[in-house]
Amino acid sequence: MNKLPGNCLTTAMGILPHNDIDEALRVSLSVDIPFWPQLPRYSFFEDMYVQVSENFPGIRLDLAKQRIWLNTDGFYEELGDYAVRSEDDHTFKLSDKYSVAFNAFLEQDLSKFKLVRGQNIGPLSFGLKIVDENMKPIIYNDEIRSFLFDFIARKINMQYRQLLEVHPMPFVWVDEPGLEILFGSFTGYPSDLAKKDFKAFLDALEGHRGVHLCGNPDWSFLLSGLDLDILSVDIFGNGHIFTRYVEEIKAFLEGGAIISWGIVPTLTEELDACTVDALTAKLEEYWRYLTSRGVDLETILDRAWLAPARCCLVNADGAATVERAFKVVNRVAARLREKYGVA
Repeated sequence: MNKLPGNCLTTAMGILPHNDIDEALRVSLSVDIPFWPQLPRYSFFEDMYVQVSENFPGIRLDLAKQRIWLNTDGFYEELGDYAVRSEDDHTFKLSDKYSVAFNAFLEQDLSKFKLVRGQNIGPLSFGLKIVDENMKPIIYNDEIRSFLFDFIARKINMQYRQLLEVHPMPFVWVDEPGLEILFGSFTGYPSDLAKKDFKAFLDALEGHRGVHLCGNPDWSFLLSGLDLDILSVDIFGNGHIFTRYVEEIKAFLEGGAIISWGIVPTLTEELDACTVDALTAKLEEYWRYLTSRGVDLETILDRAWLAPARCCLVNADGAATVERAFKVVNRVAARLREKYGVA
């Protein structure tokens, strides 16, 4: 598989606060590694948990209450029909109802980009978030857990193949916002079992394998033993913790994997308090910490992408701050590329 280019290319998370498809596409195409945007303000079906649930046996949606759950009896009753439909790849495609932007993204001229990206909620987060009729997360049901890992892998592979039809270098990363829950004392799904399950899931994926999360898990879980190609981190919020995993980061980068450094905040009050100079200096401070402990700066740069820190749907100005964050991340990246002579 081709080595991913680094050198401070820019990308971003998939969720955007827009409700206009063309405007969302304009923003998603403004970074070096564009992506198809998820638009939960446009429709409940754009919620990343709902989006992946299309054709999942037993899933129930309450559109009035905007709620999703799994009916266990329905799951088993619908498995037979699913087994027949699963022979057809169309079962795993994102329909227009569940993503207004995906097919529109595929119709764009993507030829000038080195890479293009898709995204999909991961099985750990899906299984921990979606509950059954007894309010029990479905990841605790061994049979349903096994099914959901396979189902989501097939969804991702279908998305990857569709992207591959329009671009020679696509990838689909996995959003795992619920991953840090695994390390809470109340979790009944131990992290060692989760890692075994997650490794098998990743091994089933086609293309480069990446994980994005805005939370703060035990970073060793992701940095070692999973053979990831990409790890996307909220560095603005968690960089002081993440960079303490020096040896794991060193091995991760030297193995050829990419870290996407989410350095630009997307909350209005946080972005208002920052400048391009300050954000560039903040990131360089983290890099200096790593280099002072034996991580080569050339390797960091060679394996670096830059991104906004996280998705944001709560700003009073709608999409304005998020769009500003995209511009800032491109300026920070340009500043770093010029300073260090990388292209």
